Amino acid sequence: MKIVPVVMSGGSGTRLWPLSRKSNPKQLHALVTELTMIQHSLARVAESDGSISFGAPLVVLNESQLDLAREQIDAMKLDVARWVVEPFGRNTAPVASVAAEIVRELHGDDALILLMPADHHIEDEPGFQATVRRGATLAADGHIVTFGIAPQSPATGFGYIQRGDVVGQGYSVAAFKEKPDEPTARAYIEDGRYYWNAGIFLFAASTVMDEMGAHCADVRDASVQAVSAGRLDDGVQYLDPATFEACPSISFDYAVMERTGKAAVVPADFGWSDVGSWSSLWDICSKDQSGNVVRGDVHLEKTENCLVITTKQRVGVIGAEDLVVVVTEDAVLVAHREQDQSVKTLVEKLKEDGRHDLL
Repeated sequence: MKIVPVVMSGGSGTRLWPLSRKSNPKQLHALVTELTMIQHSLARVAESDGSISFGAPLVVLNESQLDLAREQIDAMKLDVARWVVEPFGRNTAPVASVAAEIVRELHGDDALILLMPADHHIEDEPGFQATVRRGATLAADGHIVTFGIAPQSPATGFGYIQRGDVVGQGYSVAAFKEKPDEPTARAYIEDGRYYWNAGIFLFAASTVMDEMGAHCADVRDASVQAVSAGRLDDGVQYLDPATFEACPSISFDYAVMERTGKAAVVPADFGWSDVGSWSSLWDICSKDQSGNVVRGDVHLEKTENCLVITTKQRVGVIGAEDLVVVVTEDAVLVAHREQDQSVKTLVEKLKEDGRHDLL
């Protein structure tokens, strides 16, 4: 069974500021291992087994990221079927539609598409492939499959998926839930029928185009036109700016998954993290004997459970606990690990102050 990965790499990862910027976002950084996140993402779908076969992927991103991303993937000698350049960010529903249109052109209506972010970490890559195999039969049967992560804690930063009846090797989707407060999240875990929404999807090109026609035809039509009116140059598909600008900005969850009757969820347990904050990065990284995670030229004294990253300057930290310290050429962040969600507020302030040089 052939599956075409579509890797979404257009985000700027502002919650990992000041390291992550629009032109050099978190997926282009080596945060967990010596490989960047986009290198990991493409590598995990580069090998196939007897029951599924991954085709050369599509990578969707903005033009400011293109050269660096191509350089990183070329260094690994991985094939990319097409780089797709968005002139504007329009969220994930237009990405799904653009991808389906291109995959139909390359592989036909029945080709399966694995839509996945470039900036997520997956610890158990064989487990990931095994989970995709379980979802592939459902997708081939006309379902739009999402992968539900068994919750490890009452997290309030993720949406949740409530499972319904058994369908094949998964379940129908009973409901999608917005990010809950902590008591609600605890109730979800105690219930046992809820999963974190990982934002990874598997579907046939024809299925998703039909469902988008039924539920968000304006998104589908504008996306298809942006492909047809765009240009293909040296393996890069440039979407037509005028057409794509008119496309509504909406997530795939809102536009399709919450409206379709074809949604299915396959439970997943492959060591997933969205690396959505500095504290989540600290959680998944290897640590020294004092619980510290260090990247770059760093010296620590009497310091515990800290994340310290520097891109160039030498950084010394003395007598600190539970801090995030990130130093780049033009900015410094110091935060308590439990307060790192407020990084988003700092980025909003930069926008208000017109400091686009730091974004």
